[in-house]
Amino acid sequence: MQQPRGRIFDDVSKLFTDAAGVASGVRREAETLVKTQVERLLSTMDVVTREEFEAVRDMAVMVRQQNARLEARIAELETKLAAHN
Repeated sequence: MQQPRGRIFDDVSKLFTDAAGVASGVRREAETLVKTQVERLLSTMDVVTREEFEAVRDMAVMVRQQNARLEARIAELETKLAAHN
């Protein structure tokens, strides 16, 4: 009697293993479909890439630093000009 019961457990185990594999495949296909749809949607919108955003952010930081240096230089020159007058 033990042998048929063991075979049933083996069959059920195989069934669950196969079902898990199918579920994993369906999940991967769903993820791929969603990713494709999101990429298609984003391509129709005016959205920048992360690389473009980071490049512009870095440029803005440099411009802010340059602006601060120029403001300090102007203040220094204004002080010298006021001292000569």
